[in-house]
Amino acid sequence: MEEYAYVLDYLPQGRPEDKSFRKTPLIIAIGESEFKLLEIIPKPDAVISVGDRIYIGKSAEKRDKIISIKRRITYKELTSAAVSELPYTIETIIDSNPEKFINFFNNSEAVNARMHTLELLPGLGNKSMWAILEERKKAPFKSFDDISERVKSVHNPKKMIVNRIIEELQNRYEKYKLFVAK
Repeated sequence: MEEYAYVLDYLPQGRPEDKSFRKTPLIIAIGESEFKLLEIIPKPDAVISVGDRIYIGKSAEKRDKIISIKRRITYKELTSAAVSELPYTIETIIDSNPEKFINFFNNSEAVNARMHTLELLPGLGNKSMWAILEERKKAPFKSFDDISERVKSVHNPKKMIVNRIIEELQNRYEKYKLFVAK
Protein backbone atom coordinates (compact mmCIF):
# COMPACT_ATOMS: atom_id res chain seq x y z
CA MET A 1 0.00 0.00 0.00
CA GLU A 2 1.37 3.37 -1.03
CA GLU A 3 1.60 6.05 1.68
CA TYR A 4 3.29 8.78 -0.37
CA ALA A 5 3.57 9.65 -4.04
CA TYR A 6 5.62 12.07 -6.10
CA VAL A 7 3.92 14.42 -8.56
CA LEU A 8 5.02 13.80 -12.16
CA ASP A 9 2.57 16.21 -13.78
CA TYR A 10 -0.29 18.48 -12.76
CA LEU A 11 -3.23 19.04 -15.12
CA PRO A 12 -5.36 21.90 -13.72
CA GLN A 13 -7.92 21.45 -16.54
CA GLY A 14 -7.81 17.63 -16.50
CA ARG A 15 -6.82 15.53 -19.47
CA PRO A 16 -7.30 17.20 -22.87
CA GLU A 17 -9.10 14.12 -24.22
CA ASP A 18 -11.68 14.33 -21.40
CA LYS A 19 -14.87 15.57 -23.13
CA SER A 20 -16.99 16.16 -20.03
CA PHE A 21 -18.45 19.60 -19.34
CA ARG A 22 -16.84 20.01 -15.90
CA LYS A 23 -13.22 19.08 -16.13
CA THR A 24 -11.59 17.81 -12.96
CA PRO A 25 -8.01 18.81 -12.15
CA LEU A 26 -5.67 15.82 -12.08
CA ILE A 27 -2.32 14.91 -10.60
CA ILE A 28 -0.27 12.24 -12.30
CA ALA A 29 2.01 10.67 -9.72
CA ILE A 30 4.23 7.70 -8.94
CA GLY A 31 4.04 5.83 -5.64
CA GLU A 32 7.06 5.97 -3.37
CA SER A 33 7.28 2.33 -2.28
CA GLU A 34 5.70 0.23 -5.04
CA PHE A 35 6.17 2.61 -8.01
CA LYS A 36 2.49 2.51 -8.96
CA LEU A 37 1.46 5.11 -11.54
CA LEU A 38 -1.62 6.97 -10.32
CA GLU A 39 -4.19 9.57 -11.32
CA ILE A 40 -5.10 11.61 -8.25
CA ILE A 41 -7.83 14.21 -7.70
CA PRO A 42 -6.45 17.23 -5.79
CA LYS A 43 -8.32 19.46 -3.36
CA PRO A 44 -9.56 22.68 -5.03
CA ASP A 45 -7.35 24.94 -2.90
CA ALA A 46 -4.20 22.76 -3.01
CA VAL A 47 -1.00 24.19 -4.42
CA ILE A 48 0.62 21.44 -6.49
CA SER A 49 4.07 21.47 -8.09
CA VAL A 50 5.88 18.85 -10.13
CA GLY A 51 8.24 16.94 -7.85
CA ASP A 52 6.12 17.40 -4.69
CA ARG A 53 5.91 14.48 -2.27
CA ILE A 54 2.24 14.14 -1.28
CA TYR A 55 0.49 11.94 1.26
CA ILE A 56 -1.95 9.47 -0.34
CA GLY A 57 -2.40 7.03 2.55
CA LYS A 58 -5.64 6.09 4.31
CA SER A 59 -5.59 8.76 7.02
CA ALA A 60 -8.01 11.48 5.85
CA GLU A 61 -6.57 14.04 8.31
CA LYS A 62 -3.11 13.80 6.74
CA ARG A 63 -4.42 14.24 3.19
CA ASP A 64 -3.81 17.96 2.92
CA LYS A 65 -3.52 18.16 -0.89
CA ILE A 66 -5.70 15.38 -2.29
CA ILE A 67 -9.32 14.26 -2.22
CA SER A 68 -8.85 10.76 -3.59
CA ILE A 69 -6.96 8.47 -5.90
CA LYS A 70 -8.94 8.27 -9.13
CA ARG A 71 -7.27 5.19 -10.62
CA ARG A 72 -4.06 3.36 -11.36
CA ILE A 73 -2.75 4.07 -14.85
CA THR A 74 -0.30 2.47 -17.27
CA TYR A 75 2.92 3.92 -18.64
CA LYS A 76 1.20 4.59 -21.99
CA GLU A 77 -1.32 6.87 -20.24
CA LEU A 78 1.37 9.20 -18.88
CA THR A 79 1.59 12.68 -20.36
CA SER A 80 4.79 13.60 -22.20
CA ALA A 81 5.74 15.89 -19.31
CA ALA A 82 5.30 12.99 -16.84
CA VAL A 83 7.42 10.68 -19.03
CA SER A 84 10.25 13.21 -19.12
CA GLU A 85 10.01 13.79 -15.34
CA LEU A 86 9.90 10.06 -14.49
CA PRO A 87 13.66 9.22 -14.42
CA TYR A 88 14.46 12.20 -12.17
CA THR A 89 11.62 11.37 -9.80
CA ILE A 90 12.65 7.70 -9.56
CA GLU A 91 16.19 8.85 -8.79
CA THR A 92 14.81 11.10 -6.02
CA ILE A 93 12.91 8.12 -4.57
CA ILE A 94 16.07 6.00 -4.66
CA ASP A 95 18.07 8.80 -2.99
CA SER A 96 15.48 9.05 -0.19
CA ASN A 97 15.91 5.36 0.70
CA PRO A 98 19.21 4.10 -0.76
CA GLU A 99 19.53 1.19 1.72
CA LYS A 100 16.58 -0.61 0.11
CA PHE A 101 18.26 -0.57 -3.31
CA ILE A 102 21.78 -1.29 -2.05
CA ASN A 103 20.30 -4.30 -0.22
CA PHE A 104 19.06 -5.47 -3.62
CA PHE A 105 22.73 -5.78 -4.69
CA ASN A 106 23.64 -7.41 -1.35
CA ASN A 107 20.77 -9.92 -1.11
CA SER A 108 19.56 -10.73 -4.64
CA GLU A 109 19.40 -14.40 -5.52
CA ALA A 110 19.17 -16.65 -8.55
CA VAL A 111 15.85 -16.70 -10.41
CA ASN A 112 16.54 -20.19 -11.74
CA ALA A 113 19.52 -22.38 -12.64
CA ARG A 114 20.41 -20.22 -15.65
CA MET A 115 19.62 -16.67 -14.55
CA HIS A 116 20.34 -14.40 -11.60
CA THR A 117 18.18 -11.47 -10.52
CA LEU A 118 21.14 -9.11 -11.03
CA GLU A 119 21.21 -10.01 -14.73
CA LEU A 120 17.76 -8.44 -15.11
CA LEU A 121 19.28 -4.98 -14.59
CA PRO A 122 19.82 -3.25 -17.96
CA GLY A 123 23.51 -3.03 -18.81
CA LEU A 124 24.61 -5.66 -16.30
CA GLY A 125 25.91 -8.82 -17.92
CA ASN A 126 27.17 -12.17 -16.77
CA LYS A 127 30.74 -11.06 -15.92
CA SER A 128 29.55 -8.05 -13.91
CA MET A 129 27.04 -10.24 -12.08
CA TRP A 130 29.79 -12.66 -11.04
CA ALA A 131 32.03 -9.76 -9.97
CA ILE A 132 29.22 -8.39 -7.75
CA LEU A 133 28.61 -11.83 -6.22
CA GLU A 134 32.34 -12.24 -5.45
CA GLU A 135 32.65 -8.75 -3.94
CA ARG A 136 29.59 -9.09 -1.72
CA LYS A 137 31.05 -12.32 -0.26
CA LYS A 138 33.96 -10.23 1.04
CA ALA A 139 31.73 -7.55 2.60
CA PRO A 140 28.25 -6.13 1.96
CA PHE A 141 28.06 -3.02 -0.19
CA LYS A 142 27.53 0.19 1.77
CA SER A 143 26.63 2.66 -1.01
CA PHE A 144 26.27 3.02 -4.76
CA ASP A 145 29.78 4.50 -4.87
CA ASP A 146 31.05 1.45 -2.99
CA ILE A 147 29.54 -0.81 -5.67
CA SER A 148 31.14 1.26 -8.47
CA GLU A 149 34.56 1.28 -6.75
CA ARG A 150 34.65 -2.43 -5.95
CA VAL A 151 33.13 -3.67 -9.23
CA LYS A 152 34.90 -1.78 -12.01
CA SER A 153 32.48 -2.91 -14.76
CA VAL A 154 29.49 -1.34 -12.93
CA HIS A 155 29.75 2.41 -13.50
CA ASN A 156 26.37 3.72 -12.35
CA PRO A 157 24.32 1.19 -10.35
CA LYS A 158 21.64 3.77 -9.46
CA LYS A 159 21.03 4.45 -13.17
CA MET A 160 20.69 0.68 -13.76
CA ILE A 161 17.93 0.52 -11.14
CA VAL A 162 16.18 3.61 -12.59
CA ASN A 163 16.26 2.02 -16.07
CA ARG A 164 14.93 -1.29 -14.71
CA ILE A 165 12.02 0.43 -12.94
CA ILE A 166 11.12 2.31 -16.15
CA GLU A 167 11.34 -0.97 -18.09
CA GLU A 168 8.96 -2.63 -15.62
CA LEU A 169 6.54 0.30 -15.87
CA GLN A 170 6.60 0.18 -19.68
CA ASN A 171 5.97 -3.56 -19.83
CA ARG A 172 2.97 -4.43 -17.62
CA TYR A 173 3.38 -8.13 -18.31
CA GLU A 174 7.05 -8.35 -17.39
CA LYS A 175 7.58 -11.82 -15.97
CA TYR A 176 10.03 -10.76 -13.25
CA LYS A 177 9.04 -7.65 -11.31
CA LEU A 178 11.93 -6.55 -9.12
CA PHE A 179 10.73 -3.12 -7.93
CA VAL A 180 7.28 -2.30 -9.36
CA ALA A 181 4.16 -3.79 -7.74
CA LYS A 182 2.13 -6.15 -9.91
